[in-house]
Formats: sequence, structure tokens, C-alpha cells
Amino acid sequence: MTPDAVPPRSAQATPPGAGPALPEALPARAAAPLRPPAVLQARPPGPTRRPRLWQIAALLLALGGGAYLGWGWLAGPRLATVAVAQGALVQSIVASGRVESPHRVNIGSQITGTVLEVPVAEGQDVAAGQILVVLADAELSAGLAQAEAAVAQAEARLRQIETVGFPVASETLSQAESNLLNAERAYARSAELRGSGAETQARLDETRRAMDVARALVRSARVQEAGLAPGGIERTLAETALRQAEASRAVARSRLDYTQIRAPVAGSLIARTVEPGWVVQANQVLMLLSPHGAQQLVVQIDERNLGRLALGQAALASADAYPTERFAAEVAYINPAVDAQRAAVEVKLSVPEPPAYLRQDMTVSVDVAVAAKDRALVLPLSAIHEPRGATPFVLRVENGRAVRVPVRLGLVGGTLAEIVEGLNEGDAVLPATAPVAAGARVRATTP
Repeated sequence: MTPDAVPPRSAQATPPGAGPALPEALPARAAAPLRPPAVLQARPPGPTRRPRLWQIAALLLALGGGAYLGWGWLAGPRLATVAVAQGALVQSIVASGRVESPHRVNIGSQITGTVLEVPVAEGQDVAAGQILVVLADAELSAGLAQAEAAVAQAEARLRQIETVGFPVASETLSQAESNLLNAERAYARSAELRGSGAETQARLDETRRAMDVARALVRSARVQEAGLAPGGIERTLAETALRQAEASRAVARSRLDYTQIRAPVAGSLIARTVEPGWVVQANQVLMLLSPHGAQQLVVQIDERNLGRLALGQAALASADAYPTERFAAEVAYINPAVDAQRAAVEVKLSVPEPPAYLRQDMTVSVDVAVAAKDRALVLPLSAIHEPRGATPFVLRVENGRAVRVPVRLGLVGGTLAEIVEGLNEGDAVLPATAPVAAGARVRATTP
């Protein structure tokens, strides 16, 4: 048997310990002859294939992009910086408030009456003395007529004293004095004749009585003339009655004037709460008048700024309705008390030349200039981290890295802050919103 021949399954010996041999149900499969390994035949030599131009360009572009991205990752992001520079700086306090008049006038009735007419409307500008409300006046007109009649009567009484009473009293006194003189002479003659025995005692007594009566008449005439003379009691009473009648007429005329409620000063009616037909009471407020002329701005300022405020400080204000229009104002009043609920101080600013569009209760914004420097080392607030905090700092670019630098601030304006310590002029600083941390690599650019 050759070595490559495989003996029949039945002729193979069973190893010891193995199970019984399988029955020879199937004929044994002849072993397949082994094939020799295939030999690769080399291609016949031909022309060599070269890479195309676009493949080379793509490879170079990929290599360059990778190098650029790798360098950008190593060098850090490219960020714009701001430079510390010299400049003017004004520190101001910003607040909001409203326009108010120094005072407002409550327009009301001084009497009880029925409203006949309201010839003005809310929001209307009125002149001083212009009629605002008209009340019914029939009863008061009658009272004025009665008072005027009393005045006329008192005037007639005084004229009667001046033109009739006093002259008559003067004539009566003259006549009484003349009668007294005749009576005295008659008594003197009777006394002389009685001494010589030519006159009886009865005649003497009669002349004496006539003389006494004449003296009494003179005294009465003098009293009457004195009472009717200027400064006398009769004339004084007449003059007093005339003044009383005139006063009553003035009261009646004033009460009649109360039926026409007028504007005490020129201004704008900012409220009206009356209509024709209403019955109004005394001291009832019917309208609210804002006087023209002087106006003021009332704002609430944080109490932390109280130490920076002073009377006379200049300010610029603008109404929210006209944000592009600005007008000058001046601090005129600082409330000595602090509002505990708001933690604010009420400040009033005068407006020397109020613009025509300024209206009562308008909302305004005010910038009060509390300090200023012509030359200061300034930096935008947008580049300062925690500018209102206790430890403000910036990220300064040094040798391609963001370095945290603490700074000390001086004046703080609306958009700029004074750098007192920590930076020098020309230093490049990253904005506070830059997406880098201290120590990170950056590539600084100037805007």
C-alpha cells in the first residue's frame, strides 16, 4: 500500500476504550487529491499611471487647512481689543422722574349753586381771569340790587345833611344868638328902669325869662349845628351808614362774582370734574389747573449717590416722548429725608427755559453731571469686569495671552470709566464679553 492510500474504514483498528465501530452503511469517500497553490502571474510591462493635478491640489489644500487649524488652535481665537487712552470724562447720575409745576391750583366754588355753563375743556390752555364755570345768579343779582339801593339811600342822607341840615342848623344858631342878644338888652333896660322905679318887678321877671329861653335856644342850635357839622355825630352816623351800605353792596357784588369762576393764573387744565346742571357745594374742587411758566423735574435718585449731589449742578434732561430732544436743567432742591421703601432721595430740578412740548406729568430722564475731568485715562465700561463691584478687573493681552489685571476706578461715566491704577495708556484690553478666561491664548486685533 502506498503511503497516500487510505485503507478502508472497516480495516482500521478501533482504538482501545472507543465505542463499537460504525456500521459500514456508506461507502468510504476517496480523499481528493491536493491541488498545488496557484501561482500569480505578473502583468506584462506597460505605461506607468501618474497622479492627476487636482488630486495634488486637494492634497496640498488639506495639508494647509490642517496646518492652519492646528495653528489657530494653538495660538487661540482672534479677538478685537480696546485700547486705554487719554480723554475727557464726565461722571453723571442717571435718574427718571416726571414733570411737575411748583404748585397746582384747585379750582372750586365758594358758594352753593347750580352750574349753568362750563365753557372750557380738559387739557385746554386758559388765560388769567378767563371764565371757567358759570353758576345761576338770579338770587344774588337781587341781593346786589338791594345793596345798591341801600347805598343810594345812605348817600342821599349824607347829601341831605351836607346841603340842607347843616346850613339850616347854622341859620338857626345865628337866629338864636340874635334873639339872645335882644333878650339880654331888653333885660338890661328893664333892670335899669326897675332901679329907677320906672319899671315893675313883673316886667323885669318877664324879660329875664325871655333871656333864659333865648340862651337855651342858642345852646340847642349850637348842639344841632355841631352834630351836623363835619365830624359831628349826625354826619358821622350818616357816613357810617353809607360805608356800611357800601360794604354790603361789595359783599353782594362779590357773591355775585362767585357765580363766574375764573382762572386765577394762566395755565393748563389738567382735570375737570363738573358738568352743566350739577349742584356744587362750597369748597368743592371742580378743576385742576397747572400754571404756565416755571416748571420743575422731580426725580428719585439712589441714596448711594447722595454724597455726590449738590445744589446748582447742571443736568441734561429729555422727555420719553421726545427722546432726541434735550434741554438744560439745574438741581434746585434735595430732600433731606430718604425714602426708606425706595432707598431713594427726591431731587427737584428747575428748568430755566422749558421747551414748548413739555407737559405736566411727562416722564423724563435726567443726567446730572456730578464731576468732570478734561484729561483722564479712560476705558469703556464694556471692557471692565464687575465695574460696580469691590474688585473690578480687566483681561489685558500680554504676549498672546489674556492676563487678569485688577484695576482701581475713579470717575465713572455713562460709557467710560477712569482708570486710576492698574493700566497704562495704550494697553490692549479684551471686552468683558470675550469668550476667554484668564491665561488663555488669544490673537488680539484692533477695531
